[in-house]
Amino acid sequence: MFTKSQALFEKANQVIPGGVNSPVRAFRSVGGTPVFMQHAKGAYMYDVDGNRYVDYINSWGPMILGHAYEPVVKAIQEYATYSTSFGAPTELEVTVAELIISMVPNIEMVRMVNSGTEACMSALRLARGYTGRNKVIKFEGNYHGHADSFLVSAGSGVATLGIQSVPGVTAAVAEDTLSVPYNNLPAVEQLVAENPDQIAAIIVEPVAGNMGCILPQAGFLEGLRDICDKNGIVFIMDEVMTGFRLAKGGAQELFNIKADLVTFGKIIGGGMPVGAFAGKREIMEHIAPAGKVYQAGTLSGNPIAMIAGYTLLKTLNEHPNIYTQLEEKTSALVAGLRSALGAAGVVHQVNHIGSMMSVHFAEYPIVDFTSASGANNELFRRFFHAMLEKGVYLPPSAFESWFISHALGQEDIDFTVEAAKASMQAIKA
Repeated sequence: MFTKSQALFEKANQVIPGGVNSPVRAFRSVGGTPVFMQHAKGAYMYDVDGNRYVDYINSWGPMILGHAYEPVVKAIQEYATYSTSFGAPTELEVTVAELIISMVPNIEMVRMVNSGTEACMSALRLARGYTGRNKVIKFEGNYHGHADSFLVSAGSGVATLGIQSVPGVTAAVAEDTLSVPYNNLPAVEQLVAENPDQIAAIIVEPVAGNMGCILPQAGFLEGLRDICDKNGIVFIMDEVMTGFRLAKGGAQELFNIKADLVTFGKIIGGGMPVGAFAGKREIMEHIAPAGKVYQAGTLSGNPIAMIAGYTLLKTLNEHPNIYTQLEEKTSALVAGLRSALGAAGVVHQVNHIGSMMSVHFAEYPIVDFTSASGANNELFRRFFHAMLEKGVYLPPSAFESWFISHALGQEDIDFTVEAAKASMQAIKA
């Protein structure tokens, strides 16, 4: 079934560390050989062996309208004839920034970068430069990219590989990164009290997507906002996953919480390599060349990424009913999976919000990294491979959120539910 993928993985291991260019692709959490993809369209991906999969990764979020969305593809093709990069300003960068500001509440300026990692790294540097403080508070299992500061108690790939202390991250950096459990306000309050006037920023995934999909408990985000207000701390919302996915205005709109800085990922480039950080003018004008906090990038605001992102975001902005339909599809999938797993007598939890979800094989609610880690992840491994063989491509780790695309149809949902039933029957046989 995966003959060509196996051969390619053996070849890749000779020239690429671990055979992959991003760790979670290696299938270390679930075992087996990673599947090499050839093309994708709508709700489906197709591998080099000709197998078709209903896709629940969607490039980790940005393919919200499905793969190879025709207006985006046509826009990319047109703009590629102008040049793939200028290294100089373009009008399109301004247009995209204006569109983002019009869609997202509480931001006044945007700086384009090249990835979600770069966006979070730059936002943190800006917060430190703005406040003159060095320490930052993050949450266990929240992943903000692979910049040094964020690899302390990170989720996702770091958790998947069982890495507790990342070589290459200096002790000084680690000491300035304070980590507490997600959804635990008293722990945050204690850290702030123990480090008076030293905390530059609190950074959080408003909905965690790197230890499964984990929702903020009532009052959690509001409490963080209050702590930041009282202590002169910059509140950073990492919306690399939730931005433009949970709502037009992301988690800020959905939860009615105002952040000081917000980070975005590749959805603002229609899946192209791009990111951005944004926020209040008072803070953003500390970034060079307006201010002294340095940040730069030759490909920032790349024209191909900008036209792809503009085309996608404009569609989402003009058709807000897309979000209602996405939630309806996700709810139908969640109900079907709960029924299938329950009928099989499998203890499980399904977390979901908007078009994000995750399945955990546990008896208790999954509310933080500790509870996610304690689930039956060996059963998830077997479930993943059974679903893969039946044509359903899930995240190859129990520590990752699933993402639903608008291209997903009811027939795909039904197919997935039936695959889950058959998978559990095979596992229990």
